[in-house]
Amino acid sequence: MDFQQNEFDRILFFEHARKTTEAEYAKNPLDADNLTRWGGALLESSQFQPLPESKKMTLDAISKLEEALSVNPNKHGALWCLGNALTSQAFLNPDVDEAKVYFDKAAVYFQQAIDEDPSNELYRKSLEVAAKAPELHVEIHKHGLGQQAVEAAGPSFSAGIKTQKKKKNSDMKYDILGWVILAVGIVTWVGFAKRTCHHHLLHLHDKRSYLI
Repeated sequence: MDFQQNEFDRILFFEHARKTTEAEYAKNPLDADNLTRWGGALLESSQFQPLPESKKMTLDAISKLEEALSVNPNKHGALWCLGNALTSQAFLNPDVDEAKVYFDKAAVYFQQAIDEDPSNELYRKSLEVAAKAPELHVEIHKHGLGQQAVEAAGPSFSAGIKTQKKKKNSDMKYDILGWVILAVGIVTWVGFAKRTCHHHLLHLHDKRSYLI
């Protein structure tokens, strides 16, 4: 019951954040913080949607984060979230060549985030994990597990996320013993990407009390 209530609360919070940031955008389209919040809210909300809608919302999140960077190219939080969003989009795409384009872009944005905030260990961890993502993607989709894993996850992404929350970076290295574990890996990665933007969005939420 507690888990279900937490899920419901998160859905409400990010739906409210999405609507609030959309309204704020109409008043000030050049607010990079607001655009980052909007992109983060879209990315977080996408995990509660069916696969086609999840893909669309992830693309919308990418668009908003790119817009934030057009206003402030050095905003490391937006760079970081965009790298995560692009990686999520790559895993949702079964085409290896198309996914590689997303992975390559994600790595660039992760590195740029590190360049802007060199002491941020989470940014460095994101880049390290991202380096293993293309190989994982190939193996998952080669064995037909990618879409099955994502579709099976649905709104329950957060259950897997919470169990992984305290794990060390070494646990993200995917010492895979079988294809079933690979399928779990895709869910863990996509959840990791969304969770990191979730944390950044909550940080901005604390700074702007009107989102409460």
